[in-house]
Order: sequence, then structure tokens, then C-alpha cells
Amino acid sequence: MMSTAKPAYAQTDDLEAILVSEAAIKRRLKKLGADITAAYGKEEITVIAIINGAILFSADLLRQIPNPIRLDCIRISSYRNQTRSHGKPQLLHSLTLDIANRHVLLIDDILDTGKTLSVVVNLIKKQNPASVRTCVLLDKKGRREVEFEADFVGFQIPDRFVVGYGLDFAERYRNLPCVGILKPHLQNPPEWA
Repeated sequence: MMSTAKPAYAQTDDLEAILVSEAAIKRRLKKLGADITAAYGKEEITVIAIINGAILFSADLLRQIPNPIRLDCIRISSYRNQTRSHGKPQLLHSLTLDIANRHVLLIDDILDTGKTLSVVVNLIKKQNPASVRTCVLLDKKGRREVEFEADFVGFQIPDRFVVGYGLDFAERYRNLPCVGILKPHLQNPPEWA
């Protein structure tokens, strides 16, 4: 008997191409975890994740780091349902942990213009941490407007609009297990935003 049910919608159908596969992400997480562990030795790390974008990356990366870890999150807005960052990033939710004299690792999903990480690093430095390092899943050097380099980088990518593995468009596609280029006709502010 033949089924007449339509196949389930797959968000990957909205991708023009996959830039970073799920398998590549898993391999790179192990290497980043080892690099971060080597950099900090046995020191406790205060991890600050920039949410919502860095949630998946942070959760998976922290499982690769054996050090004692304190975790806090900060919320910044810079895209607002657009495919390009607009204006100065806005702080929507600040830290709750005291980071004075602590080793801080700031984690974000993507480094493109450099504005967000530059603003957040400056905010963190005002609280007198022992050290501040940054880790990003993706580095899009072609979009840099502020001179900034991350200490730990997962992947270098071209200047294309990407979604998946935490990165979104209008809060959609974060749950994709890979990172891909969103089809151009879907890169307009959606009616469902």
C-alpha cells in the first residue's frame, strides 16, 4: 500500500549549500577543547556565552574542556531580523557573575564586523578580570569593520549569510546540526518574524 503523506519539511531544504558539516563541527570541537585546555592549564575558567547564537556551540564546546568552569550569559542585539549587522550592538542582558580576578573566556557564534566582540570585551575588561580570551565558531574576515581577532576560531568562512548550529535568521534555523548558506530568496525579513 502506497502512502500519500507528504514527506516532512526539512530546514536543510532552505540551504543553498552546507559550508560546515555536523561531522566537521564535532571534529573541530575536540581540537578547540584541547587548545583551550592547553591555554588555561588547570585554571578555573569563567565562560561567558553570547546568547542566543552561542548556546549550542558553548554547550558542546564546554563538554570538551575538563577544567572547572563557571558559566554566565550575556545577551546582545545586532541583527534584528536582518542579514547584516546594523549600528552599534545593544546590551540586552548583562552578567550576573563577579568576574574580577577571574580568567574569562568569551564565546560567540560568529565574528564578522568585530563590533559585538569589541563592545563585550571592553565591558568585561572594566570589571578587572585576570585575563580575557575569545572563542568563536565562525570567523568571517571579509566583513571586519573593527580591528579584532579571536584567540580561538572554529572555521574561517566566506562573506555569505549563514544559519545553523546556533546561528539564525529571524530566530529560525538555530537547531540545524550544520552551518549552511541560506537561499537568497529567503534572506528577506519574513512575514512570520
